[in-house]
Amino acid sequence: MFRLTFKVPKTVAIAVSGGVDSMAAVDFLRKSRDITVLHYNHGTGAYADKAENLVRKYCSENKIKCAIGYNEEDLPKGVSAEAWWRDKRYSWFEEVVDIPIIMAHHLDDVAETWLFTSLHGRPQLIPSQRGKYWRPFLTTRKKVFEEWCQKRGVPHVEDPSNKDNVFMRNYIRNVMMPNALQVNPGFHKVLKKKLLSNESFS
Repeated sequence: MFRLTFKVPKTVAIAVSGGVDSMAAVDFLRKSRDITVLHYNHGTGAYADKAENLVRKYCSENKIKCAIGYNEEDLPKGVSAEAWWRDKRYSWFEEVVDIPIIMAHHLDDVAETWLFTSLHGRPQLIPSQRGKYWRPFLTTRKKVFEEWCQKRGVPHVEDPSNKDNVFMRNYIRNVMMPNALQVNPGFHKVLKKKLLSNESFS
């Protein structure tokens, strides 16, 4: 069950990648909100085009406003692909709308971010709001998004790069997180409590 950490405005945009998290979020919010879907095609080949087509079709079938952005630049040498794609995506977000943008980050993302930032000496929680970027799902586990899509038949695609542990986020998710849960099976509950109390580890 989705548990929002704050009241979502009636008129919002939603960042939708085509993955299970964002597709569940837009399907959950679309009947009670005036929404605009924002999808950014990173220009990374067949998967990117497949994700765009899925989002376009879903929005068309459900009469949802949809804006599509495109990256037409090559990835510069010597830079983090994850960071570069993220920056391109957020730059486009800044240009296309001036209303709150809902992001589908969840409690599993919070845990991965905390591990990543801890290893760099500055443990941090994902903020529930930063400027016009709002994250109302931070206390909800990823499995809730997966169950929502399964039960309601919501289409989604999985980025094949999610299994590539060369990306640090994937390494943390696929390799480190299972070990962290061996040490503390209640890790997600600890972080959820911190989120709800607005406390910080730093």
